[in-house]
Amino acid sequence: MKKIVLLVLVSLSVFTLSAQTKKKMGGFTSQTGDHFMVQLTSDHWMGTPDSVKSHMKGLARGLNVYVMLDQRFKSNPRFSVAFGLGVGTSSMYFKNMSIDVKAKTNTLPFNNLDTLSHFKKYKLATAFLEVPLELRFTSDPENDGKAIKAAIGVKVGTLLNVHTKGKNLMDASGKVINSYTAKETGKGFFNSTRIAATARVGYGNFSLAASYQLNNIFKDGVAADVKLFQIGLCISGL
Repeated sequence: MKKIVLLVLVSLSVFTLSAQTKKKMGGFTSQTGDHFMVQLTSDHWMGTPDSVKSHMKGLARGLNVYVMLDQRFKSNPRFSVAFGLGVGTSSMYFKNMSIDVKAKTNTLPFNNLDTLSHFKKYKLATAFLEVPLELRFTSDPENDGKAIKAAIGVKVGTLLNVHTKGKNLMDASGKVINSYTAKETGKGFFNSTRIAATARVGYGNFSLAASYQLNNIFKDGVAADVKLFQIGLCISGL
């Protein structure tokens, strides 16, 4: 993950320097704002079976960080096309359940632990390397920090990591058996590619952002057809 963060920071430096030169190419000119985006999201699995949904607890959340190159249309500077690179993460939390991502079975086991030993805190986390593409609008291209903004787009990602993490093992009555952290990693049940539609609307450097996964989280036949929906705050700048 440290290498991924370094890659994003290097890309940010390259894109920022490129934007500062404001080289004009064809029908585009480089824009000076929103080259860096951070999104803090509330995450939801759409289409989750009741047997799993009933064990999803806590605030599922995500963090998306993108470096973008924004090209403004010369013919209408209020519109631009932006593309870039970044990392998208999501953490889903469960109560009295374990997910065996390392299983050698044909289907992904979601184990009900209501009457068995279980972890006090348990989550399933995913991370994708993503390429976002946006069609952007700003009401005031000369004063981006005080303009109404909107964008629609798509992002394509490749799976980097899937893991589960459990903390503090308890018995069925809720008594702590052992205070430790267990982590398991396995990508075999998950689609290696994620495609999602995106949208943003806001003012200045703050906007409401949402994305909806168009393909399934899991491979065909290993689990229910579940898609990730994210909605939250986007902070943009540079």
